[in-house]
Amino acid sequence: MAFSLIKVIPILRIFSVEKAKEFYLGFLGFSLDWDHQTGENGPVFMQVSRNGLVLRLSEHYGDGSPGAAVTAEVTGLDGFHAELQAKKYPYMNPGIEEMEWGARVITVIDPFGNRIHFSEAK
Repeated sequence: MAFSLIKVIPILRIFSVEKAKEFYLGFLGFSLDWDHQTGENGPVFMQVSRNGLVLRLSEHYGDGSPGAAVTAEVTGLDGFHAELQAKKYPYMNPGIEEMEWGARVITVIDPFGNRIHFSEAK
């Protein structure tokens, strides 16, 4: 069988499961697919998803550095923007940027410095 790429799943570094859940589940509207903790006090590794976008969030020190950036190509950016605005999240109020290369983008920054760019082609 020939090699075939199915999906790329970024791993983003987190430092607090509670803050990650507040941001990804509460603010962005992702669902928690699963989580795993190594031992009683070990780091947590979890997967969240929304409409085909899958992210893995990890407290493991070797799973990346805070400040990573991910771009998700989307449709329905105006509706997503309205949804975020309605939540009145106290730590972020993102707008829609009109980019000169022909995209509209909402950038959110999680509590750990990771950036997600939700990008819609014009």
